[in-house]
Amino acid sequence: MEQIENRRSIRKYQNRKVEKEKIVQILESARLAPSGSNTQPWTFIIVESKDTKEKLILADHNQTWMLEAPIFIVGVADIRCRISMDTEIRLDENSAEPELKQIIRDTAIAIEHILLESEHQGLAACWTAWFEQDDVRPILNIPEDKYVCGIITLGYSDETPKQRPRKAIEEIVRYETW
Repeated sequence: MEQIENRRSIRKYQNRKVEKEKIVQILESARLAPSGSNTQPWTFIIVESKDTKEKLILADHNQTWMLEAPIFIVGVADIRCRISMDTEIRLDENSAEPELKQIIRDTAIAIEHILLESEHQGLAACWTAWFEQDDVRPILNIPEDKYVCGIITLGYSDETPKQRPRKAIEEIVRYETW
C-alpha cells in the first residue's frame, strides 16, 4: 500500500541519470503483469535520445515539461497475440476490433506495474497519452497493427505534490448489484 498511497504523477524531474538496474527491475515488474489468456501483448520502447523525446513531446500535445525526464518508456500493445498475422489490420483511436480493448486493458495493467515499481525504486513517473496513433508510430517505427497505450516519463522527482482528493469508499463500492 505504501507505493500506492505515495505515487503521484510527476512533471518535474531532477537532472540525474537513472541507474540501469532500476530500469531493468521496473521492466521486470511489467513483464510479470497478468494478461487475459496469458497473451502478454505488451512491448516497451526505452527512449533516452533528446531528439526522439522532443519528437514524442510534440506528438503528445507539446507537453514540454516531459523533456525534463531522462527516460521515456513507450508502452505498445500488440493485437497479434489475438489476431493472426495473415489478417490485415490497422489500429487507431476509432478501431472497432474487440481484441483492441483486450490488449489495451492488459497493457494498461503492465504500465501500472511500471508506475508502482518506479515508486518502489525511489523514482517518479507520469503516464501520458494525449496523442494520436498516427503521430507517435512513425517516430518509433511502430507498425500500424500495434497500439501505443502511453508514454511514461521516468526519473528522479524534483517536486512533492500533495495527494489529490479521492472519493470515499462508500461512493465507489456497490454490493451484489448497482
